[in-house]
Amino acid sequence: MIDQVMKSVIDPTFMVALVVAVAVFVTVFTALPAMGGNPLKARMKSVALEREELRAKQRMRLAAEADRRRKGLREEQSHGMRRIVERLDLKRALADEATLSKLKMAGFRGQNPLTKFLFFRLVLPAVGLALGIFYIFVFGLLPDQPLFIKAFVCVLLAYAGFYAPVLYISNRATKRKASIQRAWPDALDLMLICVESGISVEAAFRRVADEIGAQSVELAEEFVLTNAELSFLQERRQAYENLANRTGLDSVKSVTQALIQAERYGTPVAHALRVLSAESRDMRMNEAEKKAAALPPKLTVPMILFFLPVLFAVILGPAGIQVSQQGVFGN
Repeated sequence: MIDQVMKSVIDPTFMVALVVAVAVFVTVFTALPAMGGNPLKARMKSVALEREELRAKQRMRLAAEADRRRKGLREEQSHGMRRIVERLDLKRALADEATLSKLKMAGFRGQNPLTKFLFFRLVLPAVGLALGIFYIFVFGLLPDQPLFIKAFVCVLLAYAGFYAPVLYISNRATKRKASIQRAWPDALDLMLICVESGISVEAAFRRVADEIGAQSVELAEEFVLTNAELSFLQERRQAYENLANRTGLDSVKSVTQALIQAERYGTPVAHALRVLSAESRDMRMNEAEKKAAALPPKLTVPMILFFLPVLFAVILGPAGIQVSQQGVFGN
């Protein structure tokens, strides 16, 4: 058997066939990339298609959100809430300029969100008080406590219901400002590129809104709204000031001031945007460094409570087992 295999291997016909097979394989392997086309072009084409798909989805999402808010302002406004708020004149009693600014920072604009905010501030204290009385005096939630403590808990629940809408608006405003702050340096870079290429400020706002929407929907919404205000407001300065007031960020305010000065005195916008973009990136890096520096003190208590006991058990456990075994054997 081995002799026949050796004869077949040494046979010239077999050697020629093997060489031809190897040559054909190498030729096909070498020509395959050329036959398949340029892989870089294919990858770039796929990336471009994916990017266009993301842009289309983002535009659809922004359009749907705009339609929803338009319907909320025109069609879905509750007449009952508005009637109660107007009859009790809650706007004068519970709303001021700070409240309106907070609602704008949270992304709620128009009369309908303000009406709902005032209505819930009126209703939730009564709801909290009713729930407290129901659970405490009907179900006996605090049976061992005196009447004064029970009444105090009920009043505390009513007080929490009164301030619950304020806390909700503050939380929404904080999250929205954080989203805008993260995407703001990138938006400034894109705006700088648009301005240096000769695009107007209005077109730059619109273009950056389309690009930055995948990173921050809130910032894209603000840019679209600013673009609309630049088109129909009598003074462009008012549109820039509205952008700063809606976001509530110092970095945005500095950029709007630079744009106002450029509109008034004719100073170049590109240089100001370049400097402010660098400052925004430095501020974002400083915030990251602050969080990193604050991490060791925050880890102190979890390390003491969770890591050190386990470490001591791993280190001293074998020694304790040996001591206990020796004591048992010694006895």
